Amino acid sequence: MVIRASGADAYNSYVASLGQVDSVETLTVHSRTGANDQFVVSKVRNAEALFIAGGDQADYLRLWKGTGLNEAVDYAIGRGVPVGGTSAGLAVLGEFVFSALNGTVYSPEALANPYNSYITLDRNFLAVPVLQAVIADSHFASRKRMGRLLVFMARVIKDGWAGEVKGIGIDEDTALLVETNGTAQPVGLGAAYFLLADHVPEVCQPSTPLTYSHVPVYKIQAGGTFNLLTWQGSGGELYYLSVTNGIISSSTGSVY
Repeated sequence: MVIRASGADAYNSYVASLGQVDSVETLTVHSRTGANDQFVVSKVRNAEALFIAGGDQADYLRLWKGTGLNEAVDYAIGRGVPVGGTSAGLAVLGEFVFSALNGTVYSPEALANPYNSYITLDRNFLAVPVLQAVIADSHFASRKRMGRLLVFMARVIKDGWAGEVKGIGIDEDTALLVETNGTAQPVGLGAAYFLLADHVPEVCQPSTPLTYSHVPVYKIQAGGTFNLLTWQGSGGELYYLSVTNGIISSSTGSVY
């Protein structure tokens, strides 16, 4: 079952062609009325797999949060149904979410002002057990999103939402396959990045560039693994990032 807030059913034929499913359906739910419709709720509750399409995550938060559809997705997750998403569909899977209510934000403007009006955050939309305390971002290296992910994590801690937050960045043409025991492995052409922020940023305030030191990053590509419960990896590369007055430096010389 593909769910989305805009667009059509283009995924149906593609997923069906993979040869691993009996049927594929798409529900385009573009209103809160639709998200509370019992037909929609029943379809999602009884799905055998769920995929949240790309688009605009602001639509998912505005139209679905707190509705019967929201509860149905959580019900399906709770009974062990596989759930995934791409782009905006990935962004809403973690406990913490860049909600994009005022549009997107780019790393340079986020690093220059962690309280830029474009930085809107939300939490507790979906309840995926292995993604608690996680905020995720997509199109990662190609759109240079490391800086904004660091800012999102700094904001979560600075604003008192959590004492520790974990970030996952996933490149284009790449998927991260996660089991219920936390084991994750990337497939595809790019990499996955796992960040851990467990201390208060040195400087995180309005109209002032971010300063945040010593954030570990573990990077893996196909063949590497990472466990989201222990937050430990193998077959990849560990390095550290620091932000000083809005400028990122890396222990390896490369942010990515």
